[in-house]
Amino acid sequence: MASAADNAALAARIRNLEFFSAPGIFELISARVADSMDFPALYMTGYGTVASYLGLPDAGLATYSDMIDRVSRICQVAKTPLIADGDTGYGGLLNMEHTVRGYERAGAAVIQIEDQEFPKKCGHTPGRRVIPIEDAVAKIKVAVASRDSQDFLIMARTDARGLYGLDEGLRRGEAFAEAGADIVFVESPESEEEMRKIGESFKGKPLIANMVEGGSTPVLTADELKDIGYTLAIFPATGFLAMGHALKGVYSHLRENYSSVGMNQPVEDFQDFSVMMGFQDVWDFEKKWAEVA
Repeated sequence: MASAADNAALAARIRNLEFFSAPGIFELISARVADSMDFPALYMTGYGTVASYLGLPDAGLATYSDMIDRVSRICQVAKTPLIADGDTGYGGLLNMEHTVRGYERAGAAVIQIEDQEFPKKCGHTPGRRVIPIEDAVAKIKVAVASRDSQDFLIMARTDARGLYGLDEGLRRGEAFAEAGADIVFVESPESEEEMRKIGESFKGKPLIANMVEGGSTPVLTADELKDIGYTLAIFPATGFLAMGHALKGVYSHLRENYSSVGMNQPVEDFQDFSVMMGFQDVWDFEKKWAEVA
């Protein structure tokens, strides 16, 4: 689990508008791999987590219990601060309080809260509807009031752009910032021009870019994102899309050849991978207690 000092350092970095990117992780192998690579933070993607844990689409089918279990287990194996998708808070204001406290106790450094109606949908899929702005602002106020530490950050996301236009997204983002949100997340702008309008609207405030390959928003370079005014960029789908492509290639070869011999897909060294998964601790333990056994 990330230490309190690490989470505080991440909070300071975000408040100081120091740009960084975070990889999307979606289960425990991806968490361990990304944790070994010295990122400032990891991003627990709702799409990937629901798909890997339940085999279902990210369409409001995962419960608080499902997601808090994933947050807790990821935090147990990763020492990098975790930005965790908290969906809509899984209900009303009382549920929001419960969700924020649960995510913070589980070890997350940042919780992402959305303003969608229930059941919510993945941010780059059609038909997303949002709750009235007054209700959404109340949820953010409750989230801010429910945390124990000021270093546990509240990321407020609006999905209003899809059906209601960018201006409504900007209006909600400003309202969320005024309600105390630490990070503003205007989801799924559909052009670089819209992204620049978002950057102009939230100058001096922590701002997140959601980079989804094949999604609604253009995927830009780090320099372009910094120039626009984004503080951090998440890449929620990159990992599981790469994994899916690699698995298709590997499984196709096995299906056609009944063997991995001659396979074009590079694979990790088994021993090195085992160490990364924690087997070195097992081997050290067995060596230490060999005589007793």
